[in-house]
Amino acid sequence: MTSTQARHTRRAVLQAAVDAGARCASGVSGDPDLFFRADREPIGEWQARRAEAIRLCTGCPVRAACEELALRDGDGRASQDDMVRAGLTGPELAAVRTAHAVRLAAATAADRDTEQRELNDLVTQVQHEATSTLDRTVEGERIPPSRVQAEQNVLISLLTARIRELRSARRARNGWEVAA
Repeated sequence: MTSTQARHTRRAVLQAAVDAGARCASGVSGDPDLFFRADREPIGEWQARRAEAIRLCTGCPVRAACEELALRDGDGRASQDDMVRAGLTGPELAAVRTAHAVRLAAATAADRDTEQRELNDLVTQVQHEATSTLDRTVEGERIPPSRVQAEQNVLISLLTARIRELRSARRARNGWEVAA
């Protein structure tokens, strides 16, 4: 299944849940227009209806599904208070959508930066080796500390060489021709 197919499948499931269980869909509200501001409606009247809509959404069993659908549909604008979905006003929905987009972009960027993860792992390995004890045994026999120290030094040299290599490559890609 492709990601597009998965998104469409998820949308159908969400819509079915809202259709079947939403308080606004079951007629509890009495008026579907309760959730939308009418053209030229005075702000005082809208605020009263909006508060009633938010109160009704607060106890809705499918509020989370309704919010996800609203976000998927792009409902709500930061500059216009003209609707309520999932207990959120248009500006609140716009703020949630923006926050989700920022969080998702950061997560996606972090997932793509495998080189940075490798650098972090290498630094951790160097720190571990540099602070580990020289007292080691193999099959019950103690290894001389001088030999352990020599092996640690070789490993630390290899790890730091790889760190330098990765950092130099990153700097060159980012336009740092000469690293400071």
